[in-house]
Amino acid sequence: MAKLKLEHIKKVYENGFVAVHDFNLEVSDKEFVVLVGPSGCGKSTALRMIAGLEDISEGELYIGDRLVNDVHPKDRDIAMVFQNYALYPHLTVYENMAFALSLKKVDRKVIDEKVRNAAEILGISDLLERKPKQLSGGQRQRVAIGRSIVREPKVFLMDEPLSNLDAKMRNQMRAEIIRLREKIDTTFIYVTHDQVEAMTLGDRIVVMSAGYIQQIGTPQDVFRRPNNMFVAGFIGTPQMNFFPAKLRMSNGYAVEIDGAVIGLPESISSKLSANVAEDCDATLGIRPEHITLTTPNDPGAIKATVTVSEMMGSEIYLHIETNLGPYVISIALISLPEDHPNGFKSGEDIFFTFNGELIQLFDSETSNSLLL
Repeated sequence: MAKLKLEHIKKVYENGFVAVHDFNLEVSDKEFVVLVGPSGCGKSTALRMIAGLEDISEGELYIGDRLVNDVHPKDRDIAMVFQNYALYPHLTVYENMAFALSLKKVDRKVIDEKVRNAAEILGISDLLERKPKQLSGGQRQRVAIGRSIVREPKVFLMDEPLSNLDAKMRNQMRAEIIRLREKIDTTFIYVTHDQVEAMTLGDRIVVMSAGYIQQIGTPQDVFRRPNNMFVAGFIGTPQMNFFPAKLRMSNGYAVEIDGAVIGLPESISSKLSANVAEDCDATLGIRPEHITLTTPNDPGAIKATVTVSEMMGSEIYLHIETNLGPYVISIALISLPEDHPNGFKSGEDIFFTFNGELIQLFDSETSNSLLL
């Protein structure tokens, strides 16, 4: 088991493109850290530098107390699970899992014990004599993970391991990885573009964009206290709504949106007082599930027209058009108004507002949070 430390890591390719800028991260022993962000944000490049598959242009990488910038991948005591499984098609499941240990000339009895223990942990003991082509995608991924388990590495690296699976299988494999983590109790660094995976798997999340770290924190911190508009919009489904707003200071703080005035509670006002000295423009963020329907005589009411209604099972997504643009509201079926038990039709006018306790406020110029 090991901790990792990345200090001012940078990756510059020969053509001058900077894929990763000033990446700083400490991963504790046995911690599960997820690097998450859109395609091209640098998360896989960062993982490949940890693995030794990409050279580090600047900075220092430590595994334990050992500087490993120039250490060969096979000598870093890490194991990597790839998106495409990378199994040998001509070998059985048993042989694939045993391959790395066989190369190291580990005793056959030890190999057999490790392979069968790993297979039992992953629930693939009955598949050991099959070839990869005889397995489903989820079974192949288990074999790829098992091949890493038998090596008992200090660090597990996983690069988009579930992206080739269908939605149902991804859900199942997420649960498998959570159980696996509890059983083998080692350090994990996991890369994904799927924020649901990040939220459910990680002890901490590293949100990346354009090669930069945007925020590091627990899933709850990143969701509830985003550093900026990028993080706020990336984490959460459907994504956060952003409204251009006027921030007013008069007997407390209030926001004005399209003529509607919404007073802000002390919990929000106390944070604003440290960052805002006068009336100003701001961007208000509110998650779709935190918007509530109201009546037109509510001073905080904003008028909208329904354009699309999506039935999602236990909730309805209302796509709406306002004077400020399109937005999305999420309404639980049990919360639908009595006069609309089946939802709303396209073209209907509605009025909505939101609880000031649940909003986020961002600087209109920098996009940084005003509540941190």
